[in-house]
Parts: sequence; C-alpha cells; structure tokens
Amino acid sequence: MKDIWKDIKWLFNYMVSIVMYAIIVMLIGVGIILLAYFIDLKRRAANVESPLYGAYVIVSGSMEPMIKIQDAVLTRRIDDMDDVEIGDVVTYRAMDASYYGILITHRVVDIQTKNGKTLYVTKGDNNETVDRSPIEFEQITGKVVMRVPKIGYIKYFLVSSYGWILAIVVPSLAIVVYDILKLVRNIEKNYKDKKSDQKKRKVLEYEE
Repeated sequence: MKDIWKDIKWLFNYMVSIVMYAIIVMLIGVGIILLAYFIDLKRRAANVESPLYGAYVIVSGSMEPMIKIQDAVLTRRIDDMDDVEIGDVVTYRAMDASYYGILITHRVVDIQTKNGKTLYVTKGDNNETVDRSPIEFEQITGKVVMRVPKIGYIKYFLVSSYGWILAIVVPSLAIVVYDILKLVRNIEKNYKDKKSDQKKRKVLEYEE
C-alpha cells in the first residue's frame, strides 16, 4: 500500500511540475507580447522609421485560401523598391478615402510607372477585382515572410477581461499554491528526518 501511495505522490508531483513549467513558459510569452506591444506604441508615438519586422492579425478573408481570418503575418521591411516584385504579398497603409490609414495585406499583381512614379497594383487573392487605387512604395510597411495560423484568437483572448484572468491571475495563484505545497513537503520531510534521527538515537542508546 505504501508503494502505491508513493507512486501516486510521485505522479502528482510530476504532473504539477509539468503544469508549472507550462505556466512559466506562458507567462514569459505574455511578457514578450506585452513588451513588443509597449515598444510598438512608443515607436508610433515617436513616429520613427518602421521596424525591421512587423506582425499583423488578418481580419478579412480577402487573401484566402493562402491567409485566413485570424491568421497572423510576419512582415519584413523593404528598403529598396527594386525588392518589390509581382507576386509578392505586402502589407501597406491605405491612402484611399474609404480605407484611409488602414493596414491591408494584399498581393502585388502589377507594377506601373506614371508621371515618373512607380505604382504598385494590389489585389486580394479572394477578390474579383484589384484594389481601388495603386499604392506607392512609401505606403508599404513590409513584405510578408511568414504566416502563423489562427494566432489572432490568442491575441483577442488576452485582451478580453476573462482572458487576462486566466492568463495572469490563475497562473499566479497556481505558482503560489505550488510554493505552498513545496513548503509543506519540505516540512514533512524535515519532520520525518527528525523522527528517523530520534529512532536512531534510541537504538544507539539501547545498544550501549
């Protein structure tokens, strides 16, 4: 019976350790997201040059099936307009009156020269027509280099009130509970060691 109880305790401690490591990793991830968000806010407030890399959550199906709603795209800043080619998927800031200031991720389908300016015609893969207005190089914030499926759900989960509770409060309470259990185990161990020492002393005294 004692062996079974030891196995149960070992399994419990093992599972608790795994959960705690997972919580720590999750908290580190949340911290990195918050740090990136804070840096992005500071950068926008200072109105400095666009960062080398950017990440955006897709909220429309205009680029399906390649990029779906709630997917995140990682973009890399383009410093030379010659690096933009037909077929590239880029994220740009719209200047059209209907979508002014909105970030759009579409594919470059044509490159034109008009009045000495290079213009890029863009189109969503799932759209029947090209975007209303060609864009200039200055509007492009970056070229898409990676897609992360459905990560947008995590973002919206974290910004919700219950999401913060589950992501911050619950793991914090779990860490506190884990520390309490660890303290209790240490107390039990010390108590057992003390009892064992007392028994050994009694045996020695008896032998003498």
